[in-house]
Amino acid sequence: MPIFKPRFNNQLTANSILSDDAVFNFTTLNGQSSYISASKALQNSDVYSVVSQISSDLATTTYTTDSSRVQSMINNPSVTTNGHAFWQAMAAQMLLSGEAFAYRWRNVNGVDLRWEYLRPSQVSPFLLEDGSGLIYNVTFDEPNIGVVQAIPQSDMIHIRLLSQNGGMTGISPLTALNSELSVKDASNRLTMNALNQSINAPGILKVNKGGLLNAEQKAKRSREFMRQQSKSSGGPIVIDDLEDYTTLEIKSDVASLLSQTDWTSKQIAKVYGLPDSYLGGQGDQQSSIEMMQGMYTNTLNRYAQAIIGELDNKMNSTVTANLRPALDPAGNNLATMVNTLTTGGVLAVNQATWLLKQSGFLDNDLPDPIDEDSLKGGEN
Repeated sequence: MPIFKPRFNNQLTANSILSDDAVFNFTTLNGQSSYISASKALQNSDVYSVVSQISSDLATTTYTTDSSRVQSMINNPSVTTNGHAFWQAMAAQMLLSGEAFAYRWRNVNGVDLRWEYLRPSQVSPFLLEDGSGLIYNVTFDEPNIGVVQAIPQSDMIHIRLLSQNGGMTGISPLTALNSELSVKDASNRLTMNALNQSINAPGILKVNKGGLLNAEQKAKRSREFMRQQSKSSGGPIVIDDLEDYTTLEIKSDVASLLSQTDWTSKQIAKVYGLPDSYLGGQGDQQSSIEMMQGMYTNTLNRYAQAIIGELDNKMNSTVTANLRPALDPAGNNLATMVNTLTTGGVLAVNQATWLLKQSGFLDNDLPDPIDEDSLKGGEN
């Protein structure tokens, strides 16, 4: 990321607290260091699956507040996209980089007009010398705006995950997958090489009494055999009694290395707090579906709290998150729970009906039940 020298009205200097949140440093198997961007990390199917699922569920989660003005901004923060797409982009960036940014465009009265999503590569955070707060240098994509320096932290939405500097910046979960992604990358290359070799059907052409041939004659015979093999197009290859041809096979230790895909999938799921079964693994055979759903609920709530904490701080309003739209979109689990509470006498029938209507499981226009005992003679 670029680092700009900030300008301050109060003549304070600032210390850069820039974290490497746009690219991730990985050490390959041969000890060499390479940099992988977030877009490169998304080319890994397991990382994409985790980020796509969690970010979509975080965007589906309902965030509510008692302020109508704040609620309107949370529901539709951007003028260039819808609210779900905006919050999924923010959540995805948080999962990849450990933090996500948005600039608050406000009027002269401090009222929010719109929020603009910012890539981590556009933002450089700094700590004021007296430790009284953060400022940000932002490079906007709009040419007429360009670089804006010393933006106060009150004008920035800055969502952070795990931090090593008191919560000022976040750490990417991908940094914990250094060796895992390196092993999986090597495993994928080995798999492709094995498949290509199986298609080419390499083998050994053994010439009996080969001691009678010199090196040039052996090379010439090999080229002749390969030419015959390429022209056969799947047909038989003719050799004489003095030659034996055997195909090569993948050794058992190489085949076992190809199974590293399952191991790396488990590691990726563990880093993001997901059950192994969410990435197509076998998971814990003793865990029920309810237990796995409970684990995912806890994981989703941990990430949602990072969003809530930032909104509470910057919007000066209490924000709550309802995870039910993401975890129970059809409302079947809620209906089962309400039925259990009603059968146990905890809820009355009218209370259960009200809960199901509030959640959207029942239509609000559904007529109230008729008490048959209250009907008089002659009434239907």
